[in-house]
This record gives sequence, structure tokens and C-alpha cells, in this order.
Amino acid sequence: MRSRGGIYETIDRGGASHPLIELALARLREFGREPEAVFWTFIFPMIMSVTMAVAFPGSGSKPAVVGIEPGVHAAAIRGTLAHAPGVTVRDIPAGDEARALREGEVHLLIVPTEPPVYRFDPARDESRVARLLVDNALKQASGRSDPWSAREEPMQIAGSRYVDWLIPGIVGLTIMGTSMWGIGFSIVQSRMRKLLKRLVASPMRKSEYLLAQVGGRLVLLAPEVSVPLLFGVFVLGMPIRGSLLSLSVVCLVGALAFGSLGLLLASRARTFEAISGLMNFAMVPMWILSGVFFSSSNFPEAMQPAIQALPLTALNNALRSIVLEGSPLRGVGGELAVLGAWGIGGFALALRIFRWR
Repeated sequence: MRSRGGIYETIDRGGASHPLIELALARLREFGREPEAVFWTFIFPMIMSVTMAVAFPGSGSKPAVVGIEPGVHAAAIRGTLAHAPGVTVRDIPAGDEARALREGEVHLLIVPTEPPVYRFDPARDESRVARLLVDNALKQASGRSDPWSAREEPMQIAGSRYVDWLIPGIVGLTIMGTSMWGIGFSIVQSRMRKLLKRLVASPMRKSEYLLAQVGGRLVLLAPEVSVPLLFGVFVLGMPIRGSLLSLSVVCLVGALAFGSLGLLLASRARTFEAISGLMNFAMVPMWILSGVFFSSSNFPEAMQPAIQALPLTALNNALRSIVLEGSPLRGVGGELAVLGAWGIGGFALALRIFRWR
């Protein structure tokens, strides 16, 4: 028996090589022939890390942007704030002030009356900071005397920047995406091409085929994790405080968990439309809830048990604990248990409902 990819010819040559090995190698060859997969696995995480690092620099390095509406005292206020540390005055065209505040072009609008009026969104942290900086600068310029001045000791702590917190989340997102999409689309594609139907006549068992799909993804796990981490360390200055062994174990367990979910979703899907819908249904909520780009603690307390039970939340929490805090494996035992439950449960259910046709 032969196929275009050469997957089955070895199976019929007297079992010269184990099906697990041949199928895993076939998955690697398929990956190498897809430049899109290479881009999303290796290039996209680096682009995302740089973009977010530029958009969200280290705390305190981004000035408060202030707009001043026209008025009698506008020039005096502009002159005072021009010398205020941490404040940037931006000229806003007349009539465009509300739009600039709404879209975040300025963090604070000043109506130059006596005393001035501050217009800002209290729900935005940067707007509240701008209000404090501007109020302090204007009051000092008007002759306010402070009873004392605190001594400042600026500190730059490695790992405290947003980008340091972000990169482990990007790694977790990459593990989830490549494991689920890579396995799910490969199985559905084989089913649509009638390749799975031909495997029914081979001596291969369902468990061997499913394990081979997961194994093929694990071969790529090391480069897809190391590329964004090394980029973060050597280009963006991110520290890695935990051991590489602990990090490797967490990534391996996470990849197995999401690989099992990919198998489960592809067990019955027959078209690309079907598997795309299932993948998006499973992954998009985790994109939002699992703390990739912002902390999952921002959601209400009532939602936290469900959020903490999600596999991506467990993976991201474990990665950040090891990378940023130096936690040992026993320190992330709860997260590993969550990932293990998803992996074992997903694979067992996939094995039960999987169909070749």
C-alpha cells in the first residue's frame, strides 16, 4: 500500500518500522512543507512580544499625556506643565477634545478655568495617574508648600515589566495553538482525503494512530518553546529564575493536555469548517479568560473556579511561577494536576469516540 506522503508503504513492508515512528515523522514532514505553520509557531510569538513591549513599556517610563482646551489660562497652564516631570502636553484641535480623550490620545483634559477642571476616565489607570501628576504640578506652581519631601530610591527589578509577564503567556498560547490546530487539522485533512479509511485495513490500532499524532507535535515542542523564551532573554532582557528541567516538564505536560484536546475535537469532525468551529469554540474563551494578555484575576470572584480549571490558565500560571518566581515543580503541583486531568480525560474520551471514517 502506498500513499502520496509515504505513510503507509513502511507499514506493509513487514513492519520494518513501528507505526508510531513513521506517523510522527510524517507529521514532521507535513509541518516542514507548510510555511504558514512555521510562521505562526516561531515568528509570530516574537512579533507579538516586541509589539506588546513597545505598546506597554516598563512601569513609569510612559509619560502622562495631557490636552488643554482653549481658554484664558491655557498658556499659563501649558507653560507650567512643560517643565513638569512625567507630563507631556499635546495640542488637540478645537472641538476634537472629547474624541482624543475617548480614544486614548490624551489621558487627561484640562479646562483652563480658575480653578481648572479635570476631565478624565476614572476607570483608566493612566488617567488617574495623569490627574495626580497634573494636580500636583499646578498646585506647586501656585505656591503650595509641602511639609516634607520623601526620599526616592528608584529600582529596576528584573521580571517586573509587563513584557516579562507577557512572554510566558505567549509561550502557553503557542503550545495550545500548535498542539490543537496542528493535530486537529491533520486528522480532519486525512479523513477528508480518505486516508484514515485506508488505515482500517492496516495492523495499526486507534491508540497507536492517536499517540503518533501527539508524538509528532512533541518533537516540535522544544524549538517552539525555546525560540520565544530565548528571544525574551537575549533581546528583551527577561529573566528565567526557575530550572530548565521544571520548565520542560510543565511544557511537556501542557502539550500533552492540549494535544489530547485536539484529538478529542477532531475525533468526529469531517470538514475544515466543522473543526474550525470546534477549535474556535474551545480556544477563544481561553484566549480571553486564561491570563494571556492581562491577569485573569480581573474577572469577578464568582468566575475564578471555572477560570482556574481551564488548561491554559493552569499552564500560564505554572510557566510564570517557574520563569519569574523560580518555583520548583512541587510549587506548581496543582497546575500540573489540572493539565494532567485534561490530558488523560481528553485522550480517553477521544479514543472512545474516534472514527476512521
